Amino acid sequence: MTDRSAELDSFDRKILDVVAVEGRISVTELARRIGLSKSPTQARLKRLEDHGLIRGYRAIFDPIRLGRDHVAFVECKLTDTREAALAAFNDAVLRIPEIEQCHLIAGQFDYLLKVRTSSMSSYRIVLAEKISTLPFLANTSTYVAMQAVKEDGVGPTVVS
Repeated sequence: MTDRSAELDSFDRKILDVVAVEGRISVTELARRIGLSKSPTQARLKRLEDHGLIRGYRAIFDPIRLGRDHVAFVECKLTDTREAALAAFNDAVLRIPEIEQCHLIAGQFDYLLKVRTSSMSSYRIVLAEKISTLPFLANTSTYVAMQAVKEDGVGPTVVS
């Protein structure tokens, strides 16, 4: 199997849909839900894992209950976008735990960061003491999220 999603059949897609939401589901229950017996379901699941379509399973925490309900998206414009500058920026971002996501963007700015903190005042400190010191950073623009409509994964896989 290559990286092509066209090689996935409807059973593979159903497996991905179910485990995306319920990663701890038993193989027996998964088999029941997708309409196959246990052995072929287990073989398909293993194949999806072996080929890297399922990269792992993890716990998803409730950020609000953990006191990290302030989310800001930060546009970052760099002074230099050559490979060495991008690599230095990437390495530095990995060392800031409040940065939950970092994406290189094709557009009017270079990176988009998702930053999660406990409050606006804690975000201000992260911005001033950590984000503003990132290598090759020219300027930032911050957008504060008022509500998360959808987080933590993809929606259902469309089977044509």
